[in-house]
Amino acid sequence: MAQNTTYLSSEGKLSGGVNQEGVTFYNNLINELLSQGLKPFITLFHWDVPQALEDEYGGFLSQNIVDDYRNYVDFCFKEFGDRVKYWITINEPNIFTIGGYADGTTAPGRCSNYIGNCTHGNSGTEPYIVGHNFLLSHVAAVKLYREKY
Repeated sequence: MAQNTTYLSSEGKLSGGVNQEGVTFYNNLINELLSQGLKPFITLFHWDVPQALEDEYGGFLSQNIVDDYRNYVDFCFKEFGDRVKYWITINEPNIFTIGGYADGTTAPGRCSNYIGNCTHGNSGTEPYIVGHNFLLSHVAAVKLYREKY
């Protein structure tokens, strides 16, 4: 499942509204999988930070992402959890962190200018900040699921 870029507003946050067409698409997809005898395993984050959150506060470079991520996964658990029992919080956080913030080979393409052709970033600190915020986001999602769902 794509992250909230598909069914949240262009703001990338629940507070900005929900794209009902995206919700309907995923509800139909989940229902079809189940009708075919398949158990959906949903990946909540697969390298697709909404551009609005990148622009507002740097995405996973800021701890602000933790609350936005928690709100997003709460929506997913509530909307799809009656049919989905298996959740993956973050897909390959190491690859996203290294590629996006250490060597700049994947989005958002940040690294120190001596590492690659990056114009922004710090390969010595940003991967650790992003990794830390990934862990905080993962913990927030797991804690929420265990306590509420």
